[in-house]
Amino acid sequence: MCIGLPMQVQSIDPGHAWVVGGGERRRVRTALVGAVVPGDWLLVFLDDARERIDAVRAAEVQAALDLLRETLQGTASFGADSTLSPGFALPSQMSAEDLRALTGLRREPSINQ
Repeated sequence: MCIGLPMQVQSIDPGHAWVVGGGERRRVRTALVGAVVPGDWLLVFLDDARERIDAVRAAEVQAALDLLRETLQGTASFGADSTLSPGFALPSQMSAEDLRALTGLRREPSINQ
């Protein structure tokens, strides 16, 4: 699985850009996205800018990455007052009826089926 990091362009070199994001600064290739200018947001994977994104999408991706990091570290809190809420009900928080509706099942499965 590939995970792109949202990074913002600070300066440019021919065919490259200096970007910042997630507490680090990198020089990335821009061949896949074309010309960039300082302030642009890019989705970066393996030091290649793979996609242009806007600031809203960059914030969404960063929030998802923060949530994943905190979950893997065992420090995430998913309560109603959590700043790490994904913005939707997680399956572990859903009722059996809601899970059936989510999966397209409308009734309890039978052992004989």
